[in-house]
Amino acid sequence: MVMENVPPHFLGYRLTGQDLSLIQEIVRTCDGLSRMELAGTVCELLGWKRHSSRLKARECREFLETLESKGLVVLPEKRVGRPAGRRTTVPMTDRGEPGREIGGSARDVGALEMKLVETSEERLLFRELVGRYHYLGQAVPYGAHLRYLVHAGGEERTVLGCVQFSSAAWRIAVRDEWIGWDDAARVRNLGHIVNNSRFLVLPWVKVKNLASRILSQALQRVRVDWKRRYRLEPWLAETLVDPTRYRGTCYRAANWIDLGQSRGLGRQDRRRSGEKVAPKTVLVYPLERAATAHLRQR
Repeated sequence: MVMENVPPHFLGYRLTGQDLSLIQEIVRTCDGLSRMELAGTVCELLGWKRHSSRLKARECREFLETLESKGLVVLPEKRVGRPAGRRTTVPMTDRGEPGREIGGSARDVGALEMKLVETSEERLLFRELVGRYHYLGQAVPYGAHLRYLVHAGGEERTVLGCVQFSSAAWRIAVRDEWIGWDDAARVRNLGHIVNNSRFLVLPWVKVKNLASRILSQALQRVRVDWKRRYRLEPWLAETLVDPTRYRGTCYRAANWIDLGQSRGLGRQDRRRSGEKVAPKTVLVYPLERAATAHLRQR
């Protein structure tokens, strides 16, 4: 990668040709995102954070605009909106209150509807349910992402759960070893992996085998919706499961592959900041028969 006319540093970080390639790939493949969302994605993947661990998204947006002025990237038109990644207050409404217990088998709830979250009302409901009932809580995700509300069949359209897919982790050792790609292939093809970053079956829904059924249908939908939204075909899905809380039984039942545990360096620890997190169980699901071969392409 020719680095002529490229600022050599970003706020103290030395910019490499690989960094620039990744930035260009993000801008090129995530053309449905705003400038701030692109900046947040770049910061998350390159580890550009403040001492408070918040991302340097505003400065990065200005840096991307500098790159655009030099003809190195083409950014989307400016638009007004809430910055991605911001922690938001969790609504507390009657819609999010615990409902009557729903039991039985997956067959008893009838056909499932995976409703893509698109309206402000749907976004508020998703935020409330995940914020109140998911142990990780809810924050606006960086980068490319899709959210779904899972409804039971029938006239009442009872909400059973929530599913979110977002941008893949930059580096996970066991995943990267399993794929067998090098750094250049990862920079080029990382956008073809989607991360199941939130999955919630509401606590009063106690339907046998429902979780694995939701996961299977969610994967079918995200293959279509991700390509339609971002013009990029997903080849592999990944997720990280906290083994101190869950065994990942529903993923295994849906035929996800257990690759082992992460090294506890953080989801995006490209810079090896030294900040330790608990190791997670890494599971993947190929969305294409030749997923690993596609991902190894340079």
